[in-house]
Amino acid sequence: MSRHVAIVTDSTAYLPPAALVEHGISSVPLTVVLGDEALEEGTEISARSLAEALRKRRAVTTSRPSPAMFAEAYRAAADGGADGVVSLHLSAEFSGTYDAALMAAREAPVPVRVVDTGMVAMALGFCALAAAGAARAGGTVDDAVAAAEKRAEGTSAYFYVDTLDYLRRGGRIGAAQALLGSALAVKPLLELSEGRIAMLEKVRTASRALARLEEIVVEKSGDARVDVAVHHLAAPERAEQLAERLRGRLRGLADLHVSEVGAVIGAHTGPGLLGAVVSLR
Repeated sequence: MSRHVAIVTDSTAYLPPAALVEHGISSVPLTVVLGDEALEEGTEISARSLAEALRKRRAVTTSRPSPAMFAEAYRAAADGGADGVVSLHLSAEFSGTYDAALMAAREAPVPVRVVDTGMVAMALGFCALAAAGAARAGGTVDDAVAAAEKRAEGTSAYFYVDTLDYLRRGGRIGAAQALLGSALAVKPLLELSEGRIAMLEKVRTASRALARLEEIVVEKSGDARVDVAVHHLAAPERAEQLAERLRGRLRGLADLHVSEVGAVIGAHTGPGLLGAVVSLR
């Protein structure tokens, strides 16, 4: 049995199932609680179902995976021949996922390095892919962690939401900021900063906000070799339009991914989300 470093992440990386298989990455699902029903992200609740529930103003919350779920993933990695595991997760500012992984790592049958990437969505996905690439090349646990951390340092995430209300309800943005946005009828552009959601700019109309999002991605990319992800929730036309314009404007574009976010992130942003992740190669 060949020895190797295994890569584990969580469902908020939003890596396609084919990519998980191709790169040998395991994903542990977070949970969406819809009313009194707990559903695993990615298998038991779709983004479309989540968006419909939000539109009907049904009670939606999210929860971390249990330590037992991570323990199972680490045992499976060891049984598959891994002599070490790198476990990469969404920002600890958003979820207790990182803490649950740490608890499980203490009892794992092989050494496990748990990393709070400070990222989410494909910003996390790109980190997992970088770690998997280092592991596939024969790298050690330290090599895979270094590759993920380097990728995180060169990754930025920006997004537009139709309303700040969902972020306010979930405690992901301050009530004062949310109320100010509503009072002024502004459309917010947000960014991921130090593992938190921060206000980037306030724009008067949705069309101006989306145009500004495109400009920010172009400015951030410059002439560098970059991977880009465009995310949305219940806004596929917006996402495809942005992706098409970016394909024509980014001189150093390597890969461009377009996908709908899953139910966990969608629960905190609401329908109409449009996001863009820029990651330096």
